[in-house]
Amino acid sequence: MSKLVTIFGGSGFVGRYIARRMAQEGWRVRVAVRRPNEALFVRTYGAVGQVEPILSNIRDDASVQAAVTGADVVINCVGILSETGKNTFGLVQSHGAARVARLSAEAGVGRFVQISAIGADPAAKSDYARTKAEGEQAVLQAMPEAVILRPSIVFGPEDQFFNRFASMSRLGPILPVVGAETKFQPVYVDDVARAAVKAALGQAKPGIYELGGPDVNSFRELMAHMLSVIDRRRLIVNVPFPVAHVMGMTLDLVQKLSLGIIHNGMLTHDQVRNLAKDNVVAADAMGFDDLGIEPVALEAVLPEYLWRFRPAGQYEEMKKSGKNLRT
Repeated sequence: MSKLVTIFGGSGFVGRYIARRMAQEGWRVRVAVRRPNEALFVRTYGAVGQVEPILSNIRDDASVQAAVTGADVVINCVGILSETGKNTFGLVQSHGAARVARLSAEAGVGRFVQISAIGADPAAKSDYARTKAEGEQAVLQAMPEAVILRPSIVFGPEDQFFNRFASMSRLGPILPVVGAETKFQPVYVDDVARAAVKAALGQAKPGIYELGGPDVNSFRELMAHMLSVIDRRRLIVNVPFPVAHVMGMTLDLVQKLSLGIIHNGMLTHDQVRNLAKDNVVAADAMGFDDLGIEPVALEAVLPEYLWRFRPAGQYEEMKKSGKNLRT
């Protein structure tokens, strides 16, 4: 019988790519998610019955235990960018990761892969970055031979970064950004999946890997490149950090006072804290080179999914060509 991998958050942005690649490797894939009815699409990643979504919540011992029982490998992709309801950074990224690792160890799981993030730091001011680090520490305590992957900002067709700002660019002549000079090292989502699969197959030595693409760019440079891809001219305006802090706190307060009915999906105070720090691979960190992976460049992928934000969408190039025709 083929081996079994349980992927927590396996229908999410990164998790779905890992699930697909593990299925291609011939593994049975158990996709552990809170809403399996919304993850039925993962079944198409393999043969009939090879990839199955199951109900599991990393805040609950019993459902996590059921999900890891019988698994040879467990991969935890669960993470949040902002807090909503009971899904707080602490419960999801710290306690949740600890629970998955502890119960995996008790179930005799052979290998464990944790998807974290560059910037994870137990002393960070950001709750996001601090709880990512706490989750890493808990994982290593329960599974000392685990592989932890820390990607920089991840891009791909379903990303919440370039898609979000490309959509914003259609609203007016100005594109506001916080931390315009902050450095990023964008990494393609399928490259992160390739790294996770290497770890799952035992082709990566235990430890922490920082994953970044071939290029380092400022936030402003990334937005300029994105605008060139979608063929729009916008003035990129940097929002000063003092102003951004006030904006983030105000929007957080609105969410709190509305009891979560109004969700702050625009800018949180915690995100402002994160944007104050560069998000690039450390010089002494293990990375793609150690995994034998050559990361894909940004310019090779962005046009494939941002074309819909061009003024004429898929017909933009045809429109340009038409201007050159002589009547």
